Amino acid sequence: MRSQNQNPSSLPCHMPTLVNSPARERLHSMDTEKKKQAPVREASLKSRLQCRSFQGSSTRGLCFEDLSQWSHSLEKLIASKYGTKIFQAFLKSEYSDENMEFWLVCEEYKEIRSSFRMKSKAKQIFQHYVQAEAPREINIDHKTRELIRRNMKTGGARCFDEAQRIVYGLMERDSYPRFLKSDVYRAFRDSI
Repeated sequence: MRSQNQNPSSLPCHMPTLVNSPARERLHSMDTEKKKQAPVREASLKSRLQCRSFQGSSTRGLCFEDLSQWSHSLEKLIASKYGTKIFQAFLKSEYSDENMEFWLVCEEYKEIRSSFRMKSKAKQIFQHYVQAEAPREINIDHKTRELIRRNMKTGGARCFDEAQRIVYGLMERDSYPRFLKSDVYRAFRDSI
């Protein structure tokens, strides 16, 4: 939830508007600057990942067969402990890691057995990822938000399923193909 003292122009804007305000123009120029820095950030990420791959324990046990499976599907990539971590690092370098983070948090949520803990965690997930202007807001429609709000009243492990499906589809169509074409993935693939 946004505090009253927080300047609205410092918040990321997710809704299109017909009016171009000075605040919106500042946000746009900041986004443009971030995109210019992305190749540098990706190169830095690439070198950090390469160093880790040769330094032992963080990727010990990762073999070419495992890595080659990652190119078959997003499902196979995130089924791998190392694949998930590398994909998350790639998404973070592109400022788009909230979808993967949300998906993983929902998977953990499904494992909760205590109804009290489940309700508490559902509320946290909703406030952090789902509600409008959440700190790590995911890209879902209003109808899905309302469905989740209703699901939270009844509880249960399937509360976020529809949002997870949407977020997974976005990653599969957008982020995953970019990951496979990235220098990060190619460098990792070539290092093994």
